[in-house]
Amino acid sequence: MQQVALVAGESLVDVVRSRDGSVSTRAGGSAANVAVALARLDRPVRFATSFAADDAGALVADHLRSAGVVLAGDPHVVDRTSVARASIGEDGAAAYEFAIDWRLAEDPAALAAPEGGAVVVVHACSYSAVLPPGAEQVGAVVRSLRDTATISYDVNARPALTGTGPDVVARIERLVALADVVKASDEDLAALYPGAPEAEAVARLLASGPAAVVVTRGADGATAVTRGGVVDVPAVDRGLADTIGAGDTFSAAILDALWERDLLGAGARRALHALAPDGWREVLRHAAAAAAVTVSRPGADPPYRSELTASR
Repeated sequence: MQQVALVAGESLVDVVRSRDGSVSTRAGGSAANVAVALARLDRPVRFATSFAADDAGALVADHLRSAGVVLAGDPHVVDRTSVARASIGEDGAAAYEFAIDWRLAEDPAALAAPEGGAVVVVHACSYSAVLPPGAEQVGAVVRSLRDTATISYDVNARPALTGTGPDVVARIERLVALADVVKASDEDLAALYPGAPEAEAVARLLASGPAAVVVTRGADGATAVTRGGVVDVPAVDRGLADTIGAGDTFSAAILDALWERDLLGAGARRALHALAPDGWREVLRHAAAAAAVTVSRPGADPPYRSELTASR
């Protein structure tokens, strides 16, 4: 039986103003970026998402199709395709403004059953896991599959969309409690727990039950915190175009590395929780190498498997 990843979350169009003033339009969205990155790493992917039957939606559909991502159900349940307007600063980081219409199909649990396959991992992320009404549907997908699949969750906070405060934190923490692998940037942690030391914020998330909390810090590398120890890896420098999609690529590559080690699926949950620090170090090195490729070129353009193999 074929093993399949299910990504549940947003698709949108990025309208990017670069440092030189030029403007480009590309398909994107955190969840869509993860789905494309996994597909380019030769992993079978089903994607539960939504976009409209408009020009922007056609751009998204073509992007997903060209990567080999299979849509899980009809995405045309919104009136307009969401748009993110990004401005690239001198440091390569992107500042965003959003126009969002977000939900999933009426029966999201039905999206999870591929023909002739088994979902071994579910990935949720960013505002699509927090912003109603789609957030409730993502939560339903996660809960329906947790008994059979690994759950991956990237916080990827978007306070401008979701707001901040106890209600948002509570929604995020409910997903963390269901997850096996949690990723958050240092900026995500600061947004969630203002003024709290990073170690305290990570400990709070880890106490909910994940096997690991992975913290990314851009050019300053990444850390995996588990009950077995703390692992740090440096960032990989392949040059900087912008940071769009870097964190999403990092998430996809974590799952790819765990997949390679047969650590996905609920049956592997105990082994995942027991993964030694050296194992997590190799997982993070793989993710850092993949993210470096995305950072080195404009927009969310994750690497193909052949590119990572050639760079070893």
